[in-house]
Parts: sequence; C-alpha cells; structure tokens
Amino acid sequence: MPIPTTTTLEHHAVILFDGVCLLCSSAVQFILRNDPRGVFHFASLQSGMGQRLLAEHKLPLDRLSTIVLIEGNRAYTRSTAALRIARRLRGAWPLAYAAIVIPAPIRNLGYSFIARNRYRWFGKTEHCMLPKPEHKGRFLD
Repeated sequence: MPIPTTTTLEHHAVILFDGVCLLCSSAVQFILRNDPRGVFHFASLQSGMGQRLLAEHKLPLDRLSTIVLIEGNRAYTRSTAALRIARRLRGAWPLAYAAIVIPAPIRNLGYSFIARNRYRWFGKTEHCMLPKPEHKGRFLD
C-alpha cells in the first residue's frame, strides 16, 4: 500500500496501537469485527507509519501506553480516543460515548490504571500482530 499522507487519510480514521500488547491486539480484532463499514485503519505505534503519524500530530514518539485515534487533522488519545472509536462501532457501543461528558482527567484515571498493568495482566508478544488476509488492506504498515 502506498504511504498515505494526512490529507489522503482525512476520510478515514486511523488507530495507532501498541503492536506488542496482547490487550491492544485483541482490541484491534474487536474493532475489526464491529466496524463492517471499514471506517478504521490501523498502524502500530512502533511502525514507521505510526511514528510518522505521531510526529505529524506532535505527539511523543516514545510513549507507547496509549491508543491514538486520528480523525481528519486531529489526534485523540487515551479515554477520548476509546470513546470516539466506540461511537462508530455497530451494536450498543455508541452508547458508551455518553461518558464523554465526564471530565477527561477523571476518565483517564481508569484508562491509565489499565494501561500501566496491561502487560502484566494480558501479556506481551515479541512481534506485532499480523492481520488476517481479509483485513490486510486496513493496516498501514
């Protein structure tokens, strides 16, 4: 796939995730199952594309403890990213977006607790996940 620019990605949402985190990889699989319209595209935070998108959005290149959602020219992290993703999934998940009214510092307490413990609770792999053939076109790296 050619390397997309922020301009060519403006009609898609890009999720940057920790590619060695098993919880994060499971979340990507969940999103793929619940995004039949193919709104979301993916790149690991560790990949060249992930690093480039982080730099374009002036986000730290060395912090891998958050999910990043890029919609148009804006980047969202932590609980805000998770809620914005949920609102575009099928089923009852869009209802979770109502939690956006809770101030981000409060929402992010729970997010940070899980992020700090994710390797211990869910594990870690040596390699980034490989997408199934039917989803390969949705991965940018």
